[in-house]
Amino acid sequence: MDDAQQHTKDSTGSGPPEAPKPTIASLAQFGVGDIAVAGGKGAALGELVRQGFPVPPGFILTTDAYSSFLAETNGGAALGGFLSVGPDEAPDGGDGAGSAALRALFAGAEMPGWLRQEILDAYAGLGGGPVAVRSSATAEDLPGAAFAGQQDTYLNVLGGDGVVQAVANCWASLWTDRAMAYRRRQGIDPHEVAIAVVVQKMVPAAIAGVLFTANPVTGERGEMVVDANPGLGEAVVSGRVTPEHYVLDRSGKTLSFVRGGREVVISAAEGGGTQENSGTQSTKPGLAAEELAELARLGRKAQQHFGRPQDIEWAAVDGTLYILQSRPLTALPPQPPVLNAVQRRVGPFFIEMFQERPYPLDVSGWMSRGILAMLHGMAGSVGVVFPAVEELLPEEDGVVVQLIPPVPRPTVRTIAAPLSLLRRARRFKAAAWTRDPRFSLFLGNIERLNGTDLGPLRWRVVVAFAEECFAAMQSITDLRVSYLPGILVPVLKMRLMLLLLGKTKLAPALIAGAETRTSQANMALERLASIAADDPGLSRALLGSAPRELLDVVEKEPGHRAFREAFEAFQLEYGHRETTSVVLSSSPTWSDAPEVVLGLVKAMSGERPQTVDQSGDALAALKRHPALRFEPLRRRVLAAVESAQAGMAFREDSHFYATKAIPPIRRAYRELGCRLVLAGVLDEPDEIYHLRFEELESIKDNDDGALPASLRDRFRPLVLARAAKRRGLEGIPLLDPALLFARNRKVEGALVSGTPASRGQATGPVRVIRGPAEFGRLRSGEVLVCPYTNPAWTPLFQRAAAVVVDAGGLGSHAAIVAREYGIPAVMGTGSGTSILADGQRVFVDGTRGVVLPAVSAERP
Repeated sequence: MDDAQQHTKDSTGSGPPEAPKPTIASLAQFGVGDIAVAGGKGAALGELVRQGFPVPPGFILTTDAYSSFLAETNGGAALGGFLSVGPDEAPDGGDGAGSAALRALFAGAEMPGWLRQEILDAYAGLGGGPVAVRSSATAEDLPGAAFAGQQDTYLNVLGGDGVVQAVANCWASLWTDRAMAYRRRQGIDPHEVAIAVVVQKMVPAAIAGVLFTANPVTGERGEMVVDANPGLGEAVVSGRVTPEHYVLDRSGKTLSFVRGGREVVISAAEGGGTQENSGTQSTKPGLAAEELAELARLGRKAQQHFGRPQDIEWAAVDGTLYILQSRPLTALPPQPPVLNAVQRRVGPFFIEMFQERPYPLDVSGWMSRGILAMLHGMAGSVGVVFPAVEELLPEEDGVVVQLIPPVPRPTVRTIAAPLSLLRRARRFKAAAWTRDPRFSLFLGNIERLNGTDLGPLRWRVVVAFAEECFAAMQSITDLRVSYLPGILVPVLKMRLMLLLLGKTKLAPALIAGAETRTSQANMALERLASIAADDPGLSRALLGSAPRELLDVVEKEPGHRAFREAFEAFQLEYGHRETTSVVLSSSPTWSDAPEVVLGLVKAMSGERPQTVDQSGDALAALKRHPALRFEPLRRRVLAAVESAQAGMAFREDSHFYATKAIPPIRRAYRELGCRLVLAGVLDEPDEIYHLRFEELESIKDNDDGALPASLRDRFRPLVLARAAKRRGLEGIPLLDPALLFARNRKVEGALVSGTPASRGQATGPVRVIRGPAEFGRLRSGEVLVCPYTNPAWTPLFQRAAAVVVDAGGLGSHAAIVAREYGIPAVMGTGSGTSILADGQRVFVDGTRGVVLPAVSAERP
């Protein structure tokens, strides 16, 4: 076989059709840069051959062979008609009939004579005999998209005719329903995908399987994992068996071994194809120590060469190992961090803020230039260096992969911090912060930004507008630097007085009694629920409709004017609130997602369960203390409580006002995103969040205001790659809660346990609420179980019997609000949302920090 066989048409046009590009070449002719012609699998195998890996010999039919097939048969016209119906690749209405007909046409079409002969010649060059024919699409085995099993493989193919048919079948498998659905999910244009085919000598494996050069479950890079089964590896990769499972160290030494089920052994059949037989159970590992060591060596070498952890298919026969495939290990969790005591202490605070993975634009925009800039300013005011965003949120391929709780670093200036804090505490009283001119300046800037029409502005001016939104946050930063010390001193003073009075346990409930903008929003939601209750039609809709359906009822039916006007007034006052986290400008606000607010109204309908006024009871208990009969002392103690409450109100309210910067930022991003859609860079405006703010700053529009066509080639691949990487990380938490909460004390009989955060006990059915979209599912008297909370969640606490949270601690938002509403709360369970289930009756003991089965807890 020639390394690059090709056939050309003679100048008279009487010869066979022209094939101007190589259509078949040996594996060694390809490398990692040849994905466009050899597909992902073929390019990687060629690279392995070049590097001396033990790869079975073979050849590749390039994507040009596929293109020639389409051009010289009616397959091209059929495919063109199939794709022309719509971008979603579902011209058959989703029933699969159109794609099935297309595949049948591919498989049944007569292979062009010259191409058929090239395949036969290449097969003969391998010496004939059994071969494996494997699909190698241009959009598979990539860092963000493995496409595992999406196209077809044919094993133990015999004879030239069989190879030709298997090639056609591989081409047809590019258009299976599963492959098309996978490409849609990965955002891959169906018009741009092509397919090569790899043909290799068949390895009659005695044992085969997969090797992961990092632990795919834990992310531990110091471990390798091997799954194996007797016979061909198809039994392992298809999930037909419970494989032997080895965890190895980097040298290949076995750290742990789990015996496999050997439910089936797949082997080559005598007449071609494969056969299945029942396996023979064995307590001994199928792989010897030397074989495991050799697998580890090959895995280390492949990872070093390709520059990232690998997912490797291998086979062994007669003591020889063969590599059948190597691709990037996708959806790999980051290396688990080792946390020190400080990180475990601050971790719950940060894990609450980062329940969702930030987008590149979140990190480089609002987060770095707004919220984290504020934290840097506050820390710097006491001589402490706050870690850079790169340390807090490390990235791979431009996407955040992990949250590393920060360790603030004191400097020499920290020595003078106590004096600085005392000066500010004396000068700036939290109760008077809204009269500070800097607060008026902030509100004026926000009003001006909200009133700016972005449509007529040039690109650079819209980007500058977003920068003004970030800059507006400086006023809130300055206010926090000035007034937060006024929280610390009164709280310390109050706690000291309570210590002397022997009432230290009252402190959390006393502090929680402050009125805030958040509590005012909750009262406004109560009024909305009351108005809805007075509207019979709307009241019925609240009972039987989902929040999105409620939105249609409110907006379209004319009979609900009173509620509609009240709802619009509420959104005007509170619609800037975040739904998910203050650090994420990518998450919608209440105004962007009005169904979230209606979900809260729905949850607040009906009777409110009886709760304890923990703050009122704590204040009453304090006033009853005999020492407070002495009026001067009584005034000083109550003044200390009032000052501490004002300080906590400042903390909450400054957060409330800071979020006013988010709507104009989102509006700027939306405007820029729409322009990038027109330029062909994005499919949807919200995809702009896959870009970094510096990348937006680098864009220059034309003199007429239009964006240059070159932006598509420059940024679209970047957006698609980051989106694919992000999808690969779905389901992987930024920080494993077990690293923070695994040390929670275990209580016998408890379903889950955590930090006792709000005193009291309550019994009720569980309702797991994972995010704002599910707010409307909560019913009065249920136990709210959730992964995190922020101020948007607080109205739910008015209807919940108790709250159980995966994350958070005593000072977290949920704990403070639970104490304010007098319901039991258990924080930092780490696993409440995964262990507890909807409808399960539980007993929540907020005093001990445990959740028990209701039946056992209620027994005398």
